[in-house]
Amino acid sequence: MTALKIVWALAIKDLQLESRNRDVGVAIVMFAGLVISIFIIAIEPTPETSTKVGSGVLWAAIAFAGVVGLARSMAHEMDGDSISSLMLAPISRDLIFLGKSLGNLIFLLVAEAVIFAIFTLLFNLWVIRLEIIATGLLIAIGFSSVGTFFASLTLRVRAREVLLPMLFLPVVFPLLFSAIEITSTVIQGGSWQASLAWLQLAIVYDVIFLAVSSYLFSYVLED
Repeated sequence: MTALKIVWALAIKDLQLESRNRDVGVAIVMFAGLVISIFIIAIEPTPETSTKVGSGVLWAAIAFAGVVGLARSMAHEMDGDSISSLMLAPISRDLIFLGKSLGNLIFLLVAEAVIFAIFTLLFNLWVIRLEIIATGLLIAIGFSSVGTFFASLTLRVRAREVLLPMLFLPVVFPLLFSAIEITSTVIQGGSWQASLAWLQLAIVYDVIFLAVSSYLFSYVLED
């Protein structure tokens, strides 16, 4: 079996598990809707305030809802101690990481699409634009790589549901800040060129943390 087939098989396995158990998907939709609703009640958005704070509300909802999904990314491997079986398989640890990350990436992209729709409906601010969709892809890549690493790091910790966001969110803060700045510029009518520096920061972040997370993942599994 080629490396690409192994990575795809691992990703499909995780996605099939999630599709059978719809609790996480429902929780993400409800959580995102609740976060956005709280902000709407708190700030009573007008067309002017929506463009100023809307980007922060959008990515806050995505960040916290994403943590809910990432917390489950490695939890499936604890059922029946399947992580031990996975480690005994004659495949590279890097392929395991890429497979888990790809599964998380697809899951996060679906979650982002749902949250974009909820945000547009509740906040009355159109964010389904090419620039913001591209930003969402970059965010999902960074989230999935860093999230897969930290999910594996906290796999055997009892309070992993609490520890994961404490470790994960500060690390992805530069990525979130870039997304907020890009989105804010776009919805206020700014050009894509005006967000180029933040876009470059997001790309550099993804490249560095994808490499670092992949390298450290094998050591975490061994421990």
